[in-house]
Amino acid sequence: MVMSLPVFALTLLRRMAPFVVAPLLTLPLLVAPTAALAAPATEAEMNLYTRIAAVNVCIARAAGVEFDKAVGIAGETIAQLIQGQHGGVIQQVGTKPLSLDDLRKGSINSAVLGAVEVCPKEVPADIMKRVQEALNRSGDKTTPASKPAATPAAKPAATPAAKPAATPAAKPAAKPAAAAPAAKP
Repeated sequence: MVMSLPVFALTLLRRMAPFVVAPLLTLPLLVAPTAALAAPATEAEMNLYTRIAAVNVCIARAAGVEFDKAVGIAGETIAQLIQGQHGGVIQQVGTKPLSLDDLRKGSINSAVLGAVEVCPKEVPADIMKRVQEALNRSGDKTTPASKPAATPAAKPAATPAAKPAATPAAKPAAKPAAAAPAAKP
């Protein structure tokens, strides 16, 4: 009995399928980092993730995406990144992995705070007002995304006088920037 080529190929494919499919099914298990091997997200990594989320929000807003949607997408991206790469553990928070829901909430907040710093014109006025009120209540005039950039420079000085000097310097810098556009026209 002679088999035609298509019948032979199908028969061979059916017999070989388990040998082809099994390695493909186990590939994600080999590639994905495990929580036990994943290192907690460091402060520097979290600052980077916040900046990435903020830039994503700014780009999306400039393209006409609604603010809530832009922040949600950026926040979800960062939450998934922290979950996948660090097992949901953030060094500044502790050693216990955070739930994906907690990661989402924190990542969305970071994306909003970062967008306020990076592209304030893309942030709706009501959100900007709520962020400023929250920062005033906490007694902090800067966003968390701006703190890490100043922190490494402030750490070598490590004097109480260095922190107040950094805060007033940031305030006058904002005023001339606002005055500069008025001077151009």
